[in-house]
Amino acid sequence: MSRHLGAKKGEIAERVLLPGDPLRARFVAEHFLEKAYCYNEVRGMYGYTGMYKGVPISVQGTGMGNPSMSIYGTELVNDYGVKKLIRIGTCGAMQKDINIRDIILAQAVSSDSNLTEKIFYGNNYAPTADFSLLMKAYQQAQGKKGNVFVGNIYNSDEFYRETLDRLHKFMEFGVLGVEMESTALYTLAAKYGVQALSILTVGSQLLTNECLTHEESEKSFYEMVDVALNTIIDES
Repeated sequence: MSRHLGAKKGEIAERVLLPGDPLRARFVAEHFLEKAYCYNEVRGMYGYTGMYKGVPISVQGTGMGNPSMSIYGTELVNDYGVKKLIRIGTCGAMQKDINIRDIILAQAVSSDSNLTEKIFYGNNYAPTADFSLLMKAYQQAQGKKGNVFVGNIYNSDEFYRETLDRLHKFMEFGVLGVEMESTALYTLAAKYGVQALSILTVGSQLLTNECLTHEESEKSFYEMVDVALNTIIDES
């Protein structure tokens, strides 16, 4: 057991999917994994392990924001030996050609978080995805119903904001979408020498104010999870 995870040694697989919402962890376990069992209910942050195409896979809720991702990511790697981590979440699109339900693969992360400044003594650090996972995910995403985009995303500590002025500058520089956890995930992966990737379904369009309902979001979630699972088990 770790401080925030109740799993025993060996109960968490080396490959882990990371939804922010713990109920989505349960959803993945119930709809995609065979012989799934719950290994964690601490703080209601559900975690499950099961089999996908004969490969052990875990799915662990992480909560919202970089601090929460940092806690679970650190413990998964240090206390349970996790080697591959794929975030499966939603984001807001920041380019006009990106539509609701499209998939974004986060190649790199810009951020307003000071997480990396603390680590690097005030200097900038550019968190990036593992290229092998990124390439495999792109291949898996081809042929899905929506479009797939690869590039820079914006990681923010704010969800509600008074103005989009700051985001407009990032839009001008081609940043694809905004979310809240990938800076922590990619930075931890680099620190500990493991593989990480964020696969994001577009749940809202900042330029048109469109957004998915909860029911629509669940239906769109299927394709992203399928991409993530087949990426994380690929050994080619």
